Amino acid sequence: MALKLRKNRALPQPETCNVGACMQVLGGAWTPNVIWFLSGGPRRFGELRRDIPAISAKMLSARLRVLESKGVVHRKVVPTSPPSTEYALTDLGQEYVPAILAIAEVGAKLKAQATVRAQAA
Repeated sequence: MALKLRKNRALPQPETCNVGACMQVLGGAWTPNVIWFLSGGPRRFGELRRDIPAISAKMLSARLRVLESKGVVHRKVVPTSPPSTEYALTDLGQEYVPAILAIAEVGAKLKAQATVRAQAA
């Protein structure tokens, strides 16, 4: 006997998927980390390298360029000697912070569940 197909009760999906657009930005390697460390205020490139020691300079530079092109990060050249570059989150970039916090909370719960399962086995 075949199961009856149930009706989907989710809200209708918009023509362009908003979740997909958001995840396209967040889905890049190291992107959540960069946004997280910029949420505390403007940072120079070298400071971000120290904040995220496992990221290479090439990857950090690439992430910052992508985030700048998407309007998430603002790049400001500071006229010092030698010149330095400062990065900060835009208003749009600040809107990602609560989403990253929520994802981190779910991740902590998943880790806790995995630990409980491992101890029970």
